[in-house]
Amino acid sequence: MTALDLSSPVAVVGTGTMGQGIAQVALVAGHPVLLYDAVPGRAREAADGIADRLDRLVAKERLTAADRDAARARLRPVDDLAGLADCALVVEAVLERLDVKQELFRALEDVVGDDCLLATNTSSLSVTAIGGALRVPGRFVGLHFFNPAPLLPLVEVVSGFATEVAHATRAYETARAWGKTPVACADTPGFIVNRVARPFYAEAFAVYESQGADPATIDAVLRESGGFRMGAFELTDLIGQDVNESVTHSVWQAFFQDVRFTPSLAQRRLVESGRLGRKSGRGWYEYSDCSARTDGAERPEPHTAEQAAPPAYVVAEGDLGPASDLLALIREAGIQVRTEDEDNGTRLVLPGGGQLVLADGQTSVEFRDVVYFDLALDYREAGRIALSHSQDTSPRTVAEATGLFQALGKKVSVIGDVPGMIVARTVARIIDLAVEAVAKGVATEEDVDTAMRLGVNYPLGPFEWSRRLGRGWAGSLLDELHEIDPSGRYAPSLALYRYACATDKREGTP
Repeated sequence: MTALDLSSPVAVVGTGTMGQGIAQVALVAGHPVLLYDAVPGRAREAADGIADRLDRLVAKERLTAADRDAARARLRPVDDLAGLADCALVVEAVLERLDVKQELFRALEDVVGDDCLLATNTSSLSVTAIGGALRVPGRFVGLHFFNPAPLLPLVEVVSGFATEVAHATRAYETARAWGKTPVACADTPGFIVNRVARPFYAEAFAVYESQGADPATIDAVLRESGGFRMGAFELTDLIGQDVNESVTHSVWQAFFQDVRFTPSLAQRRLVESGRLGRKSGRGWYEYSDCSARTDGAERPEPHTAEQAAPPAYVVAEGDLGPASDLLALIREAGIQVRTEDEDNGTRLVLPGGGQLVLADGQTSVEFRDVVYFDLALDYREAGRIALSHSQDTSPRTVAEATGLFQALGKKVSVIGDVPGMIVARTVARIIDLAVEAVAKGVATEEDVDTAMRLGVNYPLGPFEWSRRLGRGWAGSLLDELHEIDPSGRYAPSLALYRYACATDKREGTP
């Protein structure tokens, strides 16, 4: 089934930020667009707002004046639902309440024809539950746009339990015809992005709650080592702490309070105190009109270690696995690398006898004189590396480890003795949830990677990350974390075990 013809009218019900954005997308694509809002006069205001944004596109030379005028002529607010009778697609973007959405779609069914595609832009409610109130639930789908809809390319096309394949396909092709990148998704809590992304926030908050590091340091490590566009604390300040916590709570409840999705108590206290982020002037960070920072944030600097002398040499035992690129960087910095054959060695031995080990889910308390270093997206490009050690680690080992990374041109943040550190535990959990989602038929590997790169700007999709790190890497790290914290939060999914084992067989690993 092909996309809707451009002559087919599209309606948007609910004219807040998302509704206006979706309407603009359909309008610029070439459809006649009708706007309806239950609040009198709001649809007219929304039409004026869209017209203003079209003017700005012309000023930026992203739209011609002729196309703007044609789009304006196709945009029409209506005063009641009866005005939507001839629409081929109605997209709802109203309040995130199940009863409100169900009542709206029941009313729409009395107005539109049975061949009209009905879609919800919900980000947290069940598409199946909303569509369950309908007389013809087979033509009901989720079309989850991301804010701002005119700019962000991703659209999750969600099939509820009763959605017919033909209608889901038409919605998918229509989104693609509008210039978007659609991904197909089954109706599951959080769909793809809001399901798989939970650990990005949860693990940052957990490190903070355990006194492992402060928000500014955690954010800096996620950006400068992990390659994420923003850290978890600054991103939730941008989203709104109340909004982010609401989605987390919704996913947690929808998964029957699965411990892997447990909300953060620290974030709950932030919301209760009214510190909602940028929109309230205060969240994890303070915000003002401070001209010294372009983003208006007055925030503390991340912890950065004082300069230390680099070691004269290191002894490499094994190939360091995902951190093997470090050996070339160390040599380039003029530090001698001595190698020893060790069947199970994946560490660097420093001149004082201490060991430098890639984060593996264990804690320095378990070993003598060990410093862990965090995972990096690209050790050559990383601007910062986090180190972790216990109170029993010798000061010389900490100094040598610090000096080594500084000699490679990296800033060093020394955090508490946090098993799995920051980037490593976050990436491992994201991979696990992604693999489980695919195993349960939520989406394909390709669509999960696309969704996470485009929906939340991850530097790599979870499966891309897994192939780079080794298919068994995430499971091994989570196994170690689960041994330390047997609550179930870090227990690797059965899907992850099967994924790693199946890959091992394909690659001929015994």
